[in-house]
Amino acid sequence: MPLLQVKSISKRFFHRPALRNLFGQERTGSTLALNSVSFDAASGDVIAVLGPNGSGKTTLFKIIAGMLSADSGSVLFTRKNDRESNNTVSMAVASERSFFPRLTARENLDYFAVLEDISKRERPNEIKRVLEIVDLAAQSDVLVQKFSSGMYQRMAIARALLRKPNLLLLDEPTRSLDPAAAEMLWEWIRNDAAQHATVLIATHNFSEAAAVAREALILSNGKVIASRPTRSPEELRSFYFSAIQNSSSLAGTTSAETQ
Repeated sequence: MPLLQVKSISKRFFHRPALRNLFGQERTGSTLALNSVSFDAASGDVIAVLGPNGSGKTTLFKIIAGMLSADSGSVLFTRKNDRESNNTVSMAVASERSFFPRLTARENLDYFAVLEDISKRERPNEIKRVLEIVDLAAQSDVLVQKFSSGMYQRMAIARALLRKPNLLLLDEPTRSLDPAAAEMLWEWIRNDAAQHATVLIATHNFSEAAAVAREALILSNGKVIASRPTRSPEELRSFYFSAIQNSSSLAGTTSAETQ
């Protein structure tokens, strides 16, 4: 049985105009963020999720992580029984508001380790472990208010890794990273992460997706429109744009037929 089974997940967001909508320019309505999305992920898989902005990638990840509820469908997670596994799902969320600016990197992670019920005896080694993975060990005693956006991104990954998750969700993890830090992250995913966890990566970077992922899922307008094993970045790029174009053409044909 796959570690993760996503079955027909749908999610619609309802919106209403602002209180100061003086001229009636804003309208009530809704946005269908996910439309019957289904896929499986086996233990040790690394899957890249690609799609245009607004295609539903972050919403999908938040539902898998339990941060949002789906309107319909289900997320089935097969838990492991080995003692080293904490049977968890972690999503790396990078934001300055995710951390306490007047605490150091070590102090922030110590706080979150307490919330994760990591014992006092284990916390120092676990914090050291995750800081080394994201190459922030040398900055462990620096106040995070002095961190760059890329360092916040690495802190978010370190926080997610504290739980030793079975399923790790990375939403554009290299968005603010310099090339050296990005390569270090991909190297770690290739050589270590996939041995202990299933990894889902939302990205716009074809080179990164082809370098680390076994399979690519393509989302468009809330639907999985195509999937395939990853090969070279060039093949993945061609496949991606072909799938997006075909999806747009089909949507246009359907719209015309229903008018």
